[in-house]
Amino acid sequence: MLIDLEAIDAGVLPAEVAVSAVTLAELAAGPHATTDLDERSRRQDRLQRAEAAFDPLPFDGSCARAYGRVFAAVVAAGRKPRGPGAVDLLVAATAVAAQLPLYTRNVEDFRGLDGVVEVVGVRRN
Repeated sequence: MLIDLEAIDAGVLPAEVAVSAVTLAELAAGPHATTDLDERSRRQDRLQRAEAAFDPLPFDGSCARAYGRVFAAVVAAGRKPRGPGAVDLLVAATAVAAQLPLYTRNVEDFRGLDGVVEVVGVRRN
């Protein structure tokens, strides 16, 4: 969602928006994941704007403990938390530890977390 923040109706978002350090790490990888120079530039700009706008929620010991609950919930739902989707679960664990809802454009990435964290789907305008 962070990559599309400006394209999402502010009325569907909470008054205060937070971002996890894990999300910023994903954004930091973005410019390096493309060989297209224009896209690399867009991704670098997005990263710099996010870094300037947010003081990220750290992934700390509380998040690590919450990750166990998140992991168990998705396994119980029949999912295998591997690959890029495993990073999304670190973001979910950060939300659990901070006792915050998780706003996302990709609700399916967080399937199986009912009762662990509130996942709120948002769409681009």
